[in-house]
Amino acid sequence: MTVLVTGGAGYIGSHTVLELLDAGESAPIVLDDLSTGFRWSVADGASLVVGDFGDESLVSDLIKRHGVDEIIHFAAKIVVPDSVADPLGYYLNNTAKARTLLATSVACGVKRFVFSSTAAVYGDPLQNPVTEDEPLKPVSPYGRSKLMVEWMLEDTARAHGLAYAALRYFNVAGADPKGRAGQSTPTATHLIKVAAQAALGLRKKLQVFGDDYPTPDGTCVRDYIQVTDLSRAHLDALRHLRDGGANLTANCGYERGFSVLEVIESVKRVSGVDFDVEIAPRRPGDPAAIIAANGRIRRTLGWTPQYDDLDEIVRQALDWEKRLMARGG
Repeated sequence: MTVLVTGGAGYIGSHTVLELLDAGESAPIVLDDLSTGFRWSVADGASLVVGDFGDESLVSDLIKRHGVDEIIHFAAKIVVPDSVADPLGYYLNNTAKARTLLATSVACGVKRFVFSSTAAVYGDPLQNPVTEDEPLKPVSPYGRSKLMVEWMLEDTARAHGLAYAALRYFNVAGADPKGRAGQSTPTATHLIKVAAQAALGLRKKLQVFGDDYPTPDGTCVRDYIQVTDLSRAHLDALRHLRDGGANLTANCGYERGFSVLEVIESVKRVSGVDFDVEIAPRRPGDPAAIIAANGRIRRTLGWTPQYDDLDEIVRQALDWEKRLMARGG
């Protein structure tokens, strides 16, 4: 069985490729346009094809030529404030092109599809931890663009028998514990990454976007999931589908939240650096708090986190930033 990984040169995709190879899977095919990914982040043993996942002809050729029967789909635009400023760009890339990818998958006989979804489909949840049965009320075009793909998957599965898993990520952080991969995009907006950059002198200060939310310290609360734990969830989902398991929509998180200020304190504690922090206005599209209920993924997939420790996640992120500095970016 050959797996096609869209966005496999990016942050989560590159870690999942590592997990596939570590698990002894046959060489995955990585399709990435390298807009935010890097050639060097694709592990030896995987094949990189540079191109657009919305290119029907290219994807069809890859599926037929390599005997692809499974797709893990990561490729997407992911910055919430950018989606507010450029909704049509997000609907084109995240939704319209995903529709093309699904249509090509069905036409070419792909059997299983694992989709990179997001906690942003919930918007401001009525309760935390949020379960998969929470009403879906995304507050950003990013969240809406992903929710529409979930709907397309559900309808496609019903009409064509495509087996799928949609994994709703919470806040992804950290790096491969073996130092092989990490969040490498210099302009990435992930809190732990930018805080690590501030601790290492790569940023003059760190901005906190809003301190007047209805949370214990006024800053947003998020559930931070380590990237290798998340990558393993994809393999667990793939095995579940291979074994004939039912289609699945599941949260990926630790069922524990940390505020922005708590994360900053962790970065300062682990790095030993007291960098400057500035309070800035709220960003559009940011819910006050969102924490994963993870009972479904634990029960259904037997998924068990291995790196559920904020300071360890921060340590991994700092170590990776140092590696990037050593290689010149």
